[in-house]
Parts: sequence; structure tokens; C-alpha cells
Amino acid sequence: MQIILPVQIASSIEPLLPPDMTVVHVDADGKLDGDASEAEIYFRWWTPNAVLNQVLLAAPRVRWLHTPSAGVDHVLTPLVLERDLTVTNNAGVHAIPMAEFVLGYLLSHAKSLPALHIAQAENRWANHKANELYEKTLLIIGLGGIGEAVATRAAAFGMRVWGSRRTPRPTAGVERVVGANAWRELLPDADYVVLIAPLTEETRGMVDEAAFRSMKRSAYFVNVARGAIVDEAALLRALHEGWIAGAAIDTFEEEPLPPDSPFWQAPNLFITPHTTSSSPRMRERTIALFLENLRRYRNHEPLLNVVDKEAGY
Repeated sequence: MQIILPVQIASSIEPLLPPDMTVVHVDADGKLDGDASEAEIYFRWWTPNAVLNQVLLAAPRVRWLHTPSAGVDHVLTPLVLERDLTVTNNAGVHAIPMAEFVLGYLLSHAKSLPALHIAQAENRWANHKANELYEKTLLIIGLGGIGEAVATRAAAFGMRVWGSRRTPRPTAGVERVVGANAWRELLPDADYVVLIAPLTEETRGMVDEAAFRSMKRSAYFVNVARGAIVDEAALLRALHEGWIAGAAIDTFEEEPLPPDSPFWQAPNLFITPHTTSSSPRMRERTIALFLENLRRYRNHEPLLNVVDKEAGY
């Protein structure tokens, strides 16, 4: 059985492969170091769509594509959609670091930590006012693996947690779960709104002006999903005109965020460079997931994290 591995991670995976497997390596530009015409498995790395398509065209027998990302909006190219192949993602692998980052955003806002950093830099012993997360209401839009990890940690702080998912079901740490677009009805009562939904045609631009105007003026908005799910012009207005108290944004529609973007100067905005999934343990967890799925693939068992290509996640 032949497998295509990215050079960035091949040395960590190859020693763990069954002895009957042969490997073709692919670099960041899509260049293969051998004939991949018999490859059944392609472990994609963080490369552009053009590279993904280039490899698939050189490997017409690929039946399983794995991506190290949780989101797949950038992976579901027309070629991937038309080919008879299974796509798996890294859902769950990012849950711990991203959930910790979200709680960091919430604590930073509640405790006014940026103001304390400024006071320290100015050698100033400042009068400081802080709030609590305890008994505040958190609305999580997108109760997938990452959303569930956020809910568990927020509940441990004594927060009242609500959430939405496509198919509502009881979720640990979540007091109220709604489906589809019912999250809009919960916005007026939420103190914190965290967006963790996948980007699909249905979710594109869904956090719009009406959503921001529905929030409390004291509400804090966090986006660790995709920038395109948010109407960014409406978010800028919400910040400048005080519709909400502030926001923490890790993802933008255009990345890297250009130096002249108006977001850099927006009031009460905490910007991070799409870094919430960063962790020294990401590689370890990614490899463990892939190897478990490889075992399942070879034994004709159901794979973990299979993407619904029609739904987009």
C-alpha cells in the first residue's frame, strides 16, 4: 500500500508505519519524490489549494485524504468534491489549546488585564476595576469538539453556558442547547458570545449587523472560527459605535491582516494572528489520530473525523 506524506512530518510518521507500506514524499510546492500513481492515502499539509490539486492529479487512486486542519472550507476544492475519496480532518486535536485561549480572552476582558499591562509599562500604580466570570452567561455558537471543550472550562468557572449546534443534544457543562439559527434569540441575554462554527455557504456572513445590534452593550464577542462568518464591516461599526463592549478576534477574512486594515485601530479590540490552535503537542496529537485512522483504514473499519463533504464540515 502506498501513501503520500508531507516532508514536514514524514520523519515522525514513517518509523511507525507497517512494513508493507511504501512512502512518496511531497514538499511544500507539491513536488513528489517518486511515482504516486498507486497511492491510496494522502496526508495533506498546510499548503495552498493549488498544491492539493496538483498532488491529487498525480495520484488518481487516492481514496483517503487527511488534513491537519479542523476547518475544511479551504480543502473542499472542486476536484476533491468530484473525486470518490474520504476526507478526514483534525477535529478535536485543536480543542485543548483553543479552549484555553478562549478562556484567556474572557479572563483578560473580565479582569481588564490590558489596562494593567499599560499601567505597568508607564510605572503607574493604577486604580483597577475587575469583573467576574462567575454567573455570567456565555453563548457558544458552534458546539463541536472545540465548543464542548470551551463549555467544560467555562462551566468550571461557574459560568452559565448556552450553545448552538446543527442537531441539538445534551452537552456536558451546557445548560441550554439550541439548533440552527436559534442562537440569535439568545444574543440579548449573553454576556460573552464565542463563535466556533465551521465556514459553509450557510454560515458565511451570518454574524451580521442584526446580530451585533441584538447583543448587550456590555457584551464581549470572540471569534476563533473563520473571519468570513462575520460581517466585518458590521463588527467595525459595533466597536466604534459601542454596540458591544469589545471583541477578541483570531481570524479574519484576509490573512495576514494588512498593516493598513482599520481593525488595527479599532477600539476595545484584541487581535491575535490566527494562533489559538498553537501548541507544542499539536504534532503528537495529529500523528496519533492519523495512525489510528490508518489502522482503521487497513482493517476496513470506520474512520474517525470523516468530513461530510456536502455539509462542508
